Amino acid sequence: MRIGTGYDVHRLEEGHPLVLGGVDIPFERGLAGWSDGDALIHAIIDALLGASGLGDIGIHFPSGDPEYRGISGIVLLRRVREMLDEAGWRIENIDATVIAEQPRLSPYIDQMRRHIGEALGIGEEQVGIKAKTSDGLGFVGRGEGIAAQAVASIYKREANEAI
Repeated sequence: MRIGTGYDVHRLEEGHPLVLGGVDIPFERGLAGWSDGDALIHAIIDALLGASGLGDIGIHFPSGDPEYRGISGIVLLRRVREMLDEAGWRIENIDATVIAEQPRLSPYIDQMRRHIGEALGIGEEQVGIKAKTSDGLGFVGRGEGIAAQAVASIYKREANEAI
């Protein structure tokens, strides 16, 4: 069994959609980024890649590469699942925290868990997501951005275990 951690942060800006965990969330600003800016998915990707020893999101999906301009984090997460499958890894669970002053994210948590579980081929009960604020402190507290942290546990698949 191996464990990996991930962290991501994106700036909130007008003119961008707010996408977290593959869910479009109504809000007057969204996360700026080369892809869709989904900080939650990006943190999960880094946790999975780190646990498996396969590098990080920037190695596999570099900013500036036209192939990834505006791409959905869910699409990238599916690709990471394929990489783990090819390397013989299975996902045990994901635990993640989104830190945002606004908007209120709790109404979207179940949908995020479902999207992430489907993309990774695991049950939504294997995906934990929490939403927190920073009590008005720092860039998150000032409403300048949103951060996410994730932990992933994976294990080596048995030779006779189906993908």
